[in-house]
Amino acid sequence: MSRSKLQDRIKLANVETKHAEQFNNLLRYVFQVTNRDLQIFGWENREITQAKLPVLKYADVVGWFDGDKLISQLAVYPFQVNIFGHIYEMGGLTGVGTYPEYANLGLMNKLMLHALTKMRDRKQSISYLYPYSIPYYRRKGWEIITDKISFEVPDTQLPKMRNVPGNVERVSIEHPDIKVIYDQFAVQHHGAMIRNELAWEEYLRWDLDDMTVGIYYNNNDEPMGYLLYWVAEEIFYIKEMVYIVEEARTGLWNFISAHFSMIKLVKGDIYKGEPLSFILDDGDIKETIAPYFMARIVDVRLFIEQYPFKRQDKDCELIFNLSDPMLEWNRGTFSLTVDKEGKGTLRKGGLNPSLTIDIPTLTTMLMGYKRPTYLARIGRIQTDDATIHLLEGLIRPEHPYFSDYF
Repeated sequence: MSRSKLQDRIKLANVETKHAEQFNNLLRYVFQVTNRDLQIFGWENREITQAKLPVLKYADVVGWFDGDKLISQLAVYPFQVNIFGHIYEMGGLTGVGTYPEYANLGLMNKLMLHALTKMRDRKQSISYLYPYSIPYYRRKGWEIITDKISFEVPDTQLPKMRNVPGNVERVSIEHPDIKVIYDQFAVQHHGAMIRNELAWEEYLRWDLDDMTVGIYYNNNDEPMGYLLYWVAEEIFYIKEMVYIVEEARTGLWNFISAHFSMIKLVKGDIYKGEPLSFILDDGDIKETIAPYFMARIVDVRLFIEQYPFKRQDKDCELIFNLSDPMLEWNRGTFSLTVDKEGKGTLRKGGLNPSLTIDIPTLTTMLMGYKRPTYLARIGRIQTDDATIHLLEGLIRPEHPYFSDYF
């Protein structure tokens, strides 16, 4: 069949719960999930289909259909994130895939434009995703906003036990104190997701059945930190360690070290701004840094109006040219005014712009991942020294504990 006839035949529509099996099959094909993989994790096809039903009920899932056959899809989760202490509505992009026989028809580009337009309508001014291809998503306007440090600690280098007033209790993964701790953590840490029920379901859905939780309680029996982990073949795997105070971090590592006789290695991830090697007594361990999440500003005007710029001695103004590979409303010349309290307003238009920037670079800069001075040095922005000085004074520095947990 000719490409023109094929394009006339396919239709864009919402992916609903009745399409759950097709939604699952397309995901499995694109991400190469085999039956053997499912056996390892103890999942069957019908269980995956049932597990994905909440996504189809509560997320915005759209796709292309060839007749009744789902051939291309993406999902947008309704999430929230903490950006320098301000809670933003965020569209979490996931479930992206197209069958190869329908490639090169521009289907995914149209799906993304549709999804981003809907995000704007829902006041989701920023979108996060976990990239399978950084170059691909950069071409669509996303950019890296955080890294992940993966570490391996041999049993001989585990930290020595240190006295803390509290203790760790092992509990089930449904224990309510886990969410109590995480909610406190999320509002304190730039970049962290404010996890709703759907976010928790997605985060824990594919984990092994023997996932265990350790909660650290202080001497007043208040929950101050938790550890999601499992032990297999003499390896202690950390899925997530969250703590509100340093005492809890110490107590959780005491708990890990107490497994000394059972394990040979501890493996996990940690915040990009807190290398584990600096904390351990013997820091000669293996740590690997890799890009983690990407983001893109969906609606620059709404994002700026919410953004907490640093306080200034006086009101200031910046006129800049902005480009966006997909979204017309993020293109053109804009005038940014920031008052002394750090409140920004953005309007279209302006004369003599002193800065030229694109939406991926603006995103990573405002998220604090890369500083204006560095971005100018590598050619990602075109500006002068005075404008760089202004930007450095306006944009908040990255919080040292940018969360890697989404």
